[in-house]
Amino acid sequence: MDALRETPEVLYGAIAACVIVILLTPAVGGMARILGVVDRPESRRLNVNPIPRLGGLAIFFGIFVPALAFLELGRETRGVLLGAAVATVVGAIDDFRVLKPGRKLAGQIVAASIPPFFGVWIDHFTFPFLGPVDLPVAVGAPLTVVWIVAVMNMVNFLDGMDGLAAGVCGIAGVTFAVLALSLGKTDPAILSAIVAGACLGFLRHNFFPARIFMGDSGALALGFLLAAVSVQGLLKTASTVVLLLPLLVLAVPILDTSFVVARRLKHGEPISQPDQAHLHFRFLRRGFSQRRAAVTMWAWCAVLGGAALATRFIPFREGGTWHPWETLAVIAIALVALAFSLYVVYVLEIVKLANPRRFLRSRREETVDERRSA
Repeated sequence: MDALRETPEVLYGAIAACVIVILLTPAVGGMARILGVVDRPESRRLNVNPIPRLGGLAIFFGIFVPALAFLELGRETRGVLLGAAVATVVGAIDDFRVLKPGRKLAGQIVAASIPPFFGVWIDHFTFPFLGPVDLPVAVGAPLTVVWIVAVMNMVNFLDGMDGLAAGVCGIAGVTFAVLALSLGKTDPAILSAIVAGACLGFLRHNFFPARIFMGDSGALALGFLLAAVSVQGLLKTASTVVLLLPLLVLAVPILDTSFVVARRLKHGEPISQPDQAHLHFRFLRRGFSQRRAAVTMWAWCAVLGGAALATRFIPFREGGTWHPWETLAVIAIALVALAFSLYVVYVLEIVKLANPRRFLRSRREETVDERRSA
């Protein structure tokens, strides 16, 4: 709280981003309709009416304007904003005319290569039991590019249900803002809060029933920014625990992407081929409504983010000494996060094992549905 009082720009930026996106999104949606950039109903989509894309343009400008107003625009920040602009352009082009996977990936790599050029790259890593290890630019820069491209695609994969990606990214933005602020990383904290505010504003128009989609322009921009601020604000610190926090905060999109990619590789399908194997589709097949499925995944993300904050703020081990009560508190919070994760796994997977015949029948039905959607 002391850091927040000393840095009110965190709140100002979030509020400004939220207001800008709320006001700008309807105009962007109208422009998308005029240009014909709309998602039309089909077997692989959930919308029953044509919905305009390009909501990512409103998100980008909702982030860019407060960033110019509240950030110091040092070298690293300029690199992050420039890379976000390139990522948004790549996504917007894909929204207008679907890019081939190779060209789209090339554009993502170009965007992800900009922050390292401006000094935002993982220059050292803290390994358990080994301590901090300095990384040469030949290792740290490519590692940063891979991380940014991976998160961009994770958010893009997650954007398949009304409000889901915006909600998850908003929760991640709030968590990163708090963590970065606690580490004295002011600019990443402000930018993370701005991202969270933009996501909240977009949800005004994107939660079920959505009136506009963020499209690839929004998914790539949000994924880029979350990955970049996690590097700038967290991964460059000398703490072993902090090393794991981005993985915990982004666990939901990471697990969703890992599940989908593993399934496609198992069945010999192209990784870029869309299907209905994502976790949110599985929720719908279990009888969840779109609202309930999205809120459940938000809650899952929030619980994991809470576990990350607990790991950071509860002093369970200081100066090599373990504190029993604090340790028990961290363990209890971790068990809550684990229990929620097991609940999701139970709902989506384990419940089918209670009846082998039901499991086999459900598996056959899912295979038929997926083949039809293809």
